[in-house]
Amino acid sequence: MSSSLHLWLPAVLMLVLLALQTPITWSMSIAALVFFVLNLGEMPLANFAQQMAEGTESVSLLALPLFVLAGCIMNASGITRRLLNLAEVLVGHMTGALAQMCTVLATLLGGLTASANADAAMLAKTIGTQMVARGYGAPFAAVITSSAAIITALIPPSIGLIIYGFLAEASIGRLFAAGIVPGLLLAVALMFTTHVLAIKRKYRPQRATRANARELGQALVDGLWALSIPVVIIMGTRYGIFTTTESGAVVVLYVLLVAIFGYREIKLRQLPEVLAESVRDSASVMMMICAASAFGFYLSWEQVPQAMSGWLAGTTQDPVTLLLLINLMLIVLGTAIEGSAALIILTPMLLPLIAGAHIDKVHFGIVLITNLTIAGITPPVGGLMYISSQTLRVKMGDYSREVMPYLAVMLLLLVVLSVFPQISLWLPNLLYGTGAVQ
Repeated sequence: MSSSLHLWLPAVLMLVLLALQTPITWSMSIAALVFFVLNLGEMPLANFAQQMAEGTESVSLLALPLFVLAGCIMNASGITRRLLNLAEVLVGHMTGALAQMCTVLATLLGGLTASANADAAMLAKTIGTQMVARGYGAPFAAVITSSAAIITALIPPSIGLIIYGFLAEASIGRLFAAGIVPGLLLAVALMFTTHVLAIKRKYRPQRATRANARELGQALVDGLWALSIPVVIIMGTRYGIFTTTESGAVVVLYVLLVAIFGYREIKLRQLPEVLAESVRDSASVMMMICAASAFGFYLSWEQVPQAMSGWLAGTTQDPVTLLLLINLMLIVLGTAIEGSAALIILTPMLLPLIAGAHIDKVHFGIVLITNLTIAGITPPVGGLMYISSQTLRVKMGDYSREVMPYLAVMLLLLVVLSVFPQISLWLPNLLYGTGAVQ
């Protein structure tokens, strides 16, 4: 065990850098580098680079850039327009139709973009601006576009689920299946909240009558290729046709064929730019994982996870109570630390604790990612909040007041997911069995 300076300085430095709005990758890298410099007498500085590189040495991480590439291809192939049309057909007759369409579209896109940030940006630029133009309050538009983007963190293939599966050595296939029901429940909760607020504020429907069967059928057929992607992933892994990692390559090939021969709205000359976009997006995530690997070595060396687990374990022996206490801690941390940063930093710390309490890793992963993604709409550092607010030019104070009903409903759902693990586990248990690893 090192001195107290060696123990606390890297962690304090990282928190200071985060408070100064330094990107999480740089914050963790600098803090980890300081730790290695302080311990030059015990280990060579080259270990810092070695630990960074070891962060990428996982077969499961191959799925991440592949799913990002698939999402970029679909975004360039007219998928958003088709799914937006389907959303309008489904809920365009409802009060506050544009806001309801936002949630439905986020649910449909959840299996395609794989990124809550990407969804928030897209929803704010498309539906959010239309809501403001048609008389919806700009703070309300910013809140619903950022809140709906949370669904993407749960519907496969979610980048958060892949990263958690890598860190926790949990089955990514089971995590994908576990996220579907909570994601749909979140969509229903958001739509109910929107309905209540829309009636109170007299937000109008988008269309006068419900869509007839012919319109609905045509919209479903038009969006069928896109809607089938999550089914391809889950069914392919369930029946052993391919592994979760291989499913990324399968989905890339599938969406490329759909984009070129199905929708026919993408040209081969567009592919270099699509590839460049996917490389940029993937590289930023992979660099963050490399930094997390080096920072995780510091935490492991100083036995921070064991100390934290021992402290929390001493408060209660009941798994449900313990999970609720962890949720409370994460909510507090989420007001100060961005969600993806908290996921990478806290997962290694909490794993020994949940293992000791016999909490299922897949169930905990869904609770953890739901909690930390909700942090994305929580002031003062919510990333989703910033994306939507900046796009729609909304002040933080106005956003903070408007987000409260949605935040309350999502926190209630978080408690339900924590107390009733079968909500998350029944589908993966049905598809994979109770002990299978995919």
